[in-house]
Amino acid sequence: MSRAFMVLGALSVLAAASQGQQGVFQTPSLTPETALAAARAALETCRRQGYQVGVAVVDRAGLAQVVLRDRFAGAHTIEVAMNKAWTAASFRTPTTELATETQPGRPMSGLRNLPRFMAAGGGVVIEAGGSVLGAIAVSGAPGGDADDACARAGIKAIAEAIEF
Repeated sequence: MSRAFMVLGALSVLAAASQGQQGVFQTPSLTPETALAAARAALETCRRQGYQVGVAVVDRAGLAQVVLRDRFAGAHTIEVAMNKAWTAASFRTPTTELATETQPGRPMSGLRNLPRFMAAGGGVVIEAGGSVLGAIAVSGAPGGDADDACARAGIKAIAEAIEF
């Protein structure tokens, strides 16, 4: 019986060792050119509808890759777009969904107290090949639904470039 425990123990050590051999991993990232193309498409989509907006594209860690503000967009649109993009990337969830799930009385309502957390429509996760590449967010259109539609237009514009 002790021999069986020794064999099981050796197998456990081997299994743990084989799992620990990978000390690094790789993640896909948007190129600056692709991030810029998404931001431009989002801004142009809003502009065609008569909206002056700010757009932010962040990487998977929520760090800025591209920030654009249309000439008449409010000064606040940059910070709001950055916070929406950070929130979408950080939680791997569109901010429209977080706006619903973090309402007062809901189990996740405490998230609204986090610095940078922006639970308003307009922040969308950029995904391809089963990986999160980052997020795009728009601020300044009349309402979260309009911001969201412009952000999604930005992703649509780069869909072919990011598929792998």
